[in-house]
Amino acid sequence: MLDAICLIDEAAPITYSVFRFQKLSEIDIERFRQALVCPACGGKAYYRKASKDGKAACFGSRYHKADCTEFRPSAAKEREEAHAIEVNQLIVDSDSMVIDFNRQPRLKPRAATTERRAKTKPSTAEVDQLEQRELDNPAKESIGDLSAQNSKAPEVQNDKLMPDKRIANTGLEKILHSLLRGSELATSDLWVYTDSKYRWRAKNLFVNFADAEPTEKGAPRMYWGTISHTDKEGLWLNPADSKDVGIPIDGIAAELKQRFGLSDRRDFEGAGIILLGKCFWNKAKNRKIIQLWNKDLKRMFISKVDEDE
Repeated sequence: MLDAICLIDEAAPITYSVFRFQKLSEIDIERFRQALVCPACGGKAYYRKASKDGKAACFGSRYHKADCTEFRPSAAKEREEAHAIEVNQLIVDSDSMVIDFNRQPRLKPRAATTERRAKTKPSTAEVDQLEQRELDNPAKESIGDLSAQNSKAPEVQNDKLMPDKRIANTGLEKILHSLLRGSELATSDLWVYTDSKYRWRAKNLFVNFADAEPTEKGAPRMYWGTISHTDKEGLWLNPADSKDVGIPIDGIAAELKQRFGLSDRRDFEGAGIILLGKCFWNKAKNRKIIQLWNKDLKRMFISKVDEDE
């Protein structure tokens, strides 16, 4: 997008071109970047600074409506749309869903390794066999400490997985993409298991950053949205969806960057994110903190902006 509307003062919205916006002072850019929306559909927008390797500054949005004139189809967006359709069908066809925290994130191969990987690409038959093994033997993980700390939390429902029910199994990548593309998961009554014992209604489990509130006794939720930017030290993620929410990554920043292919601050800008965490007030009670559960990166997924968008 070449333009975005700034709603820092909703009574007096200002339309900025990306060329004008990038000339603002660094202080104003940091103030305004979390108040940007798409001029065509009103979806929450982000600003990405120019990169060191020559990529131009730009506006963008992960929340474009399907008929938005600013929405530009790409392979990444088509994949997100496919994930949203798949999750919507899952809601219809299943009695419950298990979140598979063990599924590894899919990252784009680096140019230097693309040719080498192409030479070792498995045959169609081998791919089919691998996919069938995944279906027959889905990965499992228990969140034992979560269960112990929140056994009395009113949001948590005790139950055991019933073998005769239709139970779907999916990872954080598809869940995040479906939420970003407006699937019905966020408002669904589908039971969602975070382990073999504890479950939530989807509409109570998945919370956008804009709606995040501290929970009773620190009960966890799956928080999701997009990242506006990081602080200069790279110790905090600031969601685009809310100016009074922060996600600390001190102690896990290096591992997080490696896991999700994030090399600099620009890679975080506009990225989608979902994490299992707890929400609480800071000491001054002027900012809500969302902390990744046990700092376990398996319980987080970050989806970078596609450079073709």
